[in-house]
Amino acid sequence: MGKFNDILKQYWGYDEFRPLQLDIIESIDQGKDTLGLLPTGGGKSLTFQIPAMATEGLCLVITPLIALMLDQVNNLKQRKIPAEAIYSGMSQREIELVFNKASANQIKFLYLSPERLKTELFKQQIRGININLIAVDEAHCISQWGYDFRPAYLEIAEIRNLLPDHPILALTASATKKVVKDIQKQLEFKTENVFSKSFFRNNLVYISRKVEDKFHYLLQTINKIQGSGIVYVRNRKETFEIAKFLYENNIYADYYHAGIPQEDKKRKQELWQNDKLRVIVSTNAFGMGIDKSNVRFVIHMDLPNSLEAYYQEAGRGGRDGAIAYAGIIYNEQDLIKLRESVELSFPPIAEIKRVYTALGNFFQLPIGAGKDEEFPFNMSKFASNYKLSFITSYNALKLLEKEGWIQMSEPINTPSKIHFIVDNNDLYRFYISNPDFETFIRILLRNYQGLFTSYVNINEYHIAKKANVNISIVYKYLNLLQQNNILIYIKKNDSSYIQFLQERMDEKYIHISKEIYNQRKMEMIEKIESMINFATSKDVCRSSIILKYFGEVNPPNCGLCDICVENKNQSERIKVLQNKIIKALKIRTSPIEDLCIKLGSNKKMILTAIHILQDEKKVILNQNQEFKLL
Repeated sequence: MGKFNDILKQYWGYDEFRPLQLDIIESIDQGKDTLGLLPTGGGKSLTFQIPAMATEGLCLVITPLIALMLDQVNNLKQRKIPAEAIYSGMSQREIELVFNKASANQIKFLYLSPERLKTELFKQQIRGININLIAVDEAHCISQWGYDFRPAYLEIAEIRNLLPDHPILALTASATKKVVKDIQKQLEFKTENVFSKSFFRNNLVYISRKVEDKFHYLLQTINKIQGSGIVYVRNRKETFEIAKFLYENNIYADYYHAGIPQEDKKRKQELWQNDKLRVIVSTNAFGMGIDKSNVRFVIHMDLPNSLEAYYQEAGRGGRDGAIAYAGIIYNEQDLIKLRESVELSFPPIAEIKRVYTALGNFFQLPIGAGKDEEFPFNMSKFASNYKLSFITSYNALKLLEKEGWIQMSEPINTPSKIHFIVDNNDLYRFYISNPDFETFIRILLRNYQGLFTSYVNINEYHIAKKANVNISIVYKYLNLLQQNNILIYIKKNDSSYIQFLQERMDEKYIHISKEIYNQRKMEMIEKIESMINFATSKDVCRSSIILKYFGEVNPPNCGLCDICVENKNQSERIKVLQNKIIKALKIRTSPIEDLCIKLGSNKKMILTAIHILQDEKKVILNQNQEFKLL
């Protein structure tokens, strides 16, 4: 076994790598810029974690998803690998402490969002950190043609000036050929270097059904399939309604979305992962970082906006290699709504500017101020205060984000945390002088490790239980310790954040290119039509549609999807019909109408069967327009 296999076994417990993982790792180990295109569940994170562990120094991981960032940091810490993240909502002191640990070689992985790369603090600190690798997750975000473009990703190439000799590993689960080339161009790869696994999933059964009663069909479907699964819906209200409907029909289901408390998220996720909860009904907030191999079905009750998003979500099924079902349940109204969503996603430019002005006023931010500042943000309150449509506001902010004016983070749901800012001696002197605090402080020290070196997540309810006091007493003591400069206490946070990437401008100076605006709109229309074509296809293998979309040439039919199964069944029906036609024509020649009456089959099916028999030189049409055997 080589060094990479040893690390894989020691820290992750696996005996061997998945396909392409080792190829990517060895490419990076040779100092080559590398793009890894691995479908969902292909083990992308290990392709940077393993080579980073094999080399002295710190791996810088750039990712836009805070939830995934925190999940991976926690996962690494559980494996006794030091890792930290810098994300929206952290205090300046927290950020500085993380950078100090990085400079002192006390952490192995530093996760941060692309927006952090342009801050002066990052540029100052990065020079003093021993970097061994730059990993760029969700790399499609760097491309204008990607389905989730983020302008801040363009800053990644600039850090190459600060770290010229460091290889970049770019990773994505889904990218078209056009996006693959653009990623390498934008990241300034010295030479093109792509490791790509086929998008073909030989155990994933794609099924799409147009039905009127979607709830009833969903229930029927889940009752036919054994095992656990995910049901994806478009909005939070539907998560609750469908989970309730399934639960009332004897299917142990629960709902999940970005707005529920972190404790509830964790509890539901653990129940589902441990097979104590059969179905999670969720928005697309669920799934990132989830590594459950035995998901038997992933059902979409609403069509996603793109095949990239659909493929990523559907791909959470069947990671153990056994058969899994990826279903879409839709009706005509869903297709209309999806097409109408284009106009909703692209408010008029004048309206986008109005939302930008309202945003500056919401934070009482003067013209010329606010660059790199972050603010907790409540979208509902903002829209209500300025009498704006919630949907219009959200989409206007997303377009301002794509133009590089602001950055909007998802709700973070971070737990409370504390950090002692005195040493052991000072702490001892404090509770000798203030004996009322001694028991409380000892409970903190017994239950939480590392309080003197970093911020540590705590649970106030757990502390209250240990101390046998009301939780209000815990809050009181933590606040008093903070007032006495013994510790820093940061209460749990479930806010979204808005960061101004440029100083606030007068509305008339906000430039939004009409050409790029229209280009993005057309791009969305094309993606939606590709998604609709996939869902409504009646004669083309669904797997081959996906493979062609991602640039694979002459892909095979999967033989598993509903189209392939129907074609196979129809082929068998036609063979039976051919035998009946031959028997009928042995008795006497017949026009097509007589055959339809005699065989009790529709004209289209009989003509298909006869055309095959004609090609095989078994039947001809005579001058009287009657079919006869040769």
